[in-house]
Amino acid sequence: MSFLKRARRSRRLWAVLGVVLLAVTGLYVVNSSTLRGSDGGRPLLLAHRGIAQTFPLDGVQNDTCTATRIHRPEHTYVENTIASMRAAFAAGADMLEFDVQVTADNQLAVFHDSTLECRTDGTGRVRDHTLAELRRLDLGYGYTADGGATYPLRGRGVGLLPTVEEVVAAFPDRELLVDLKNGDPAEGERLAVYLGTLPAERLATIGVYGGDGSVEALAKRLPQVRAASKKTMQDCLVRYLATGWTGYVPGACRHTELHLPQRYGRLLWGWPNLFVDRMREVDTRVVLVAGDGPWSEGFDRLGDLDAVPADWSGWLWTNRTDVIAPSLRP
Repeated sequence: MSFLKRARRSRRLWAVLGVVLLAVTGLYVVNSSTLRGSDGGRPLLLAHRGIAQTFPLDGVQNDTCTATRIHRPEHTYVENTIASMRAAFAAGADMLEFDVQVTADNQLAVFHDSTLECRTDGTGRVRDHTLAELRRLDLGYGYTADGGATYPLRGRGVGLLPTVEEVVAAFPDRELLVDLKNGDPAEGERLAVYLGTLPAERLATIGVYGGDGSVEALAKRLPQVRAASKKTMQDCLVRYLATGWTGYVPGACRHTELHLPQRYGRLLWGWPNLFVDRMREVDTRVVLVAGDGPWSEGFDRLGDLDAVPADWSGWLWTNRTDVIAPSLRP
């Protein structure tokens, strides 16, 4: 090969490398969270079920009764009660998440499980009991930290089961997130009927997430409500992975909720600060949850905050606002 041919080939190679380097540099600049920085805000706290009893997640399955494996109680609040919710807001929560089941008389009861045996002194399915019957139960009956030797919350939960309407009335100026625990479209329709009676300004402060079928039914009836399910979140993230490198946020990611396990966020374009900013600009909340994602694991201990990205200004999921909020305040 002549010297001239080698020189031309070398120039072409350097030109290709230059184009590649320019493209990589451009991709980095467009999606760099480091260069973008943060908005200088603090993390916002989503109180999961108010202030709740926590439990170890090792070995937990869908049918595990978590009330029988709680940590030694540090407080006497029972989850999903007005008292636990009020305590969470008083401790510094910015938004409250609570669970909803539909009763036999078509009321919107605030309760986590679809059955009663784990947490209460009742039996059977929630949907087979009237609201009046459910209110007579002791919501703290089944909680134990020592294998059943003692039940420290027993007797503290009688008559405390609220309805969605009562929670909304109790916190008229606060952000709320309703968890439709079942995927039945009829339950989404039932919640939509109630939410549709609220003034537009109040409805703007309420989000909904939960089972695919129930959330889809609600979203069709009330498209103005920020609604999310496992399906909607997957649709958003798949599309964003394909297009987010350009800075474009697909329609599936707009006006919704994203609940992201901390370890997976780093795969997203612009993570963390730029990603949060992009989603905020399209009216989507980014909620960081602890752990790997199968369960609603919260940032419940001060040490858990070490895993939160620096300068994080999105939302943090927690069961213990009272523990972590003081460390996040100026």
